[in-house]
Amino acid sequence: MNLLSIFSFSSDKKQVTKNESSSHWVKCKSCHSLMYYKEVENQNYVCPKCGFHLRIGVKERIKLLEDEGTFVEYDGNLHPVDPLKFVDSKTYIKRIEEGFAKTGRKSSVVSGEIVMNGVSAQIVIFDFGFMGGSLGSVEGEKIVRAVNRAIEKKEGLIILSASGGARMQESTYSLLQMSKTSAALAKLANHKLPYISVLTDPTMGGVSASFATLGDIIIAEPGALIGFAGQRVIEQTIGSALPDGFQRAEFLLEKGSVDMIVNRNELKKTISDILTLLNKAA
Repeated sequence: MNLLSIFSFSSDKKQVTKNESSSHWVKCKSCHSLMYYKEVENQNYVCPKCGFHLRIGVKERIKLLEDEGTFVEYDGNLHPVDPLKFVDSKTYIKRIEEGFAKTGRKSSVVSGEIVMNGVSAQIVIFDFGFMGGSLGSVEGEKIVRAVNRAIEKKEGLIILSASGGARMQESTYSLLQMSKTSAALAKLANHKLPYISVLTDPTMGGVSASFATLGDIIIAEPGALIGFAGQRVIEQTIGSALPDGFQRAEFLLEKGSVDMIVNRNELKKTISDILTLLNKAA
């Protein structure tokens, strides 16, 4: 008798591939716990072991915040052009095509109208999956149009940032979006309409240096990386080490740079309550 036959398995049993197996499990980057992805999904991608907030995309953001079926997208047809014919290791056009293939979107921003617990507002959400959520001409234009809709409909504005900063492939065109969006938000303030800025991981560069930190209320998700230049660059510039947790949401709350840190599971209620209060005050 062949001894190996005793331990053989039926060939009819479905074999689980490495890709199928790994897709069912998520490893927390903070506590390194291995969790079933459905468990994490049900917690809105917050680690049930340590509370670490995993990065999520636009679809998950909308599902998290909207009263079911109330989100309406605007300006989805806007797409970047290449005025400088920019080339680094790839052409800018190639990078745009890759971003579209990865996310199904034409830019790193989705804008529209949303209802949260019965409160209607204009919303802008950055998608880090599209060229690192970088700020370009299209993204700036979408923000300005969202501001104009908020003024027209007398609604508040919410921007959820997740960005590496200005888009280098557009050079000065990208940098101009910092002043363009800031000027639009000043117009919103003149109409006494609320603007809530939500800083998620990461919010860096020109985004953090402009509209992301101009909110009437600035909310950060726990552990979010927030700043202008990277920690290594700052340390090399000043010639000394930075404190632990520098540029994290908790450090910035302690220093007064953000107003509150809100767990993702409480974000919808917090934003809708704030909008209700500020709308009444106006």
